Parts: sequence; C-alpha cells; structure tokens
Amino acid sequence: MITLKTFEVNYFAENCYVLSDETKEAVVIDCGLLQEGEMEAFKNYVETQQLKLKHLLVTHLHLDHNFGNNFMKTHYGLSPEASSLEVEQMPPISQQAVQMGLPNKIIDVSPKTTLIPGKEICFGNAKLMPLSTPGHTPGGISFYCEAQHFVISGDSLFCGSIGRTDLWGGDQETLVKSIQTQLMTLPKETIVYPGHGPETTIENERTQNPYI
Repeated sequence: MITLKTFEVNYFAENCYVLSDETKEAVVIDCGLLQEGEMEAFKNYVETQQLKLKHLLVTHLHLDHNFGNNFMKTHYGLSPEASSLEVEQMPPISQQAVQMGLPNKIIDVSPKTTLIPGKEICFGNAKLMPLSTPGHTPGGISFYCEAQHFVISGDSLFCGSIGRTDLWGGDQETLVKSIQTQLMTLPKETIVYPGHGPETTIENERTQNPYI
C-alpha cells in the first residue's frame, strides 16, 4: 500500500511528492525544494519514516519542479530521471532561472533518460506506470498507479485547468490531446495529484474542466 506525502514548496507553490510503501522503499517526484526550511522538513520526514529513497522522478524539466535536484544528489545520491525528449529539448534549470529573472543560484544536475512510457517503475511492492503526456513541455510524463487509482500529472492537468503552453516547447493542441488520450481514459475514480494546487479526480475533470 502506497503512502503519499505532499510538500508544497518554493516560490511557485509546487507539489513535491514522496511515495513509499510498507517496505520503506520510496520515490520522490518533482523535488522543488528551494528554501532551507523546506529541505529540513523533507529530511525530517524521510528520517522519521525511515525511508530508503530509490528514485528521483521528474514529470518535466521546468525549474520549479527541479530546484531540489542538487539537494537530492548531495544528500541521497539520486539524480533526476526524465524522458529523453525532456533531456534533449529543455534548457538547463540555471538557464531557465536567468531567463525568468530569478537569482542564478541553481546548480544543474544532469538528468538520466530512464523514463520510458509503458516501462514500469518499481519500488518495494509498488509499481508506477509512466504515461506520455507532452504539451506543457516536449516530453512530459505522468505517473499512474493502477492498484490505488491515482495519477501524478505534473503540470499537464490541474483541478479545473490545464498547464500553460507558452514556455519552452509548449503546445496547447498537443497538451489537450495528451490529456484526452492518456488521462481522461483512466477510470473515473482515479485521483489526480497535480504539480500545483489541490487534488481532483478524472470524473470531476471530465465533467467540469472547460479546457478539455
């Protein structure tokens, strides 16, 4: 049984997720930790729960979802895992920070191109299925847990909205198609945990989201 812990972090109120099961093995998804207090809260949770972090997974390579990559590399020896299209087509996090007028204090950590849609990610007794959901970025990934009926959608799908498409490699037509074919086809009871804001369900978004 997966336990899901959410940390709302950094300037952009980004949702960083820690998923663990009864074996204490865990994965981190979209580590946006930026402030010292955020990092301390994260470390305290990992230590208190006695977690063994196995993967640092990335829905997409926008800076707000990756501020904490150097922290994860330094403290836990984990490098971010992203899709090949993200690694090939997205600018480094430090470059994004400069272009957005943020202080350039970001240390880039080279992502590994290990996320392949349809190739399961296993930790402990749990499994996540990467789904290809480009459009917000060129190679966006969502993570679906069929056993517990939830999906972590990154910035593809939000409660009542969808991701912006005016940044690097964004395309609205592609994004809407991704949501319709990869997410709206999931069972209606599936809980959606987005990259920002509150959780929702596939049923809610089918009936109430004006963008899809």
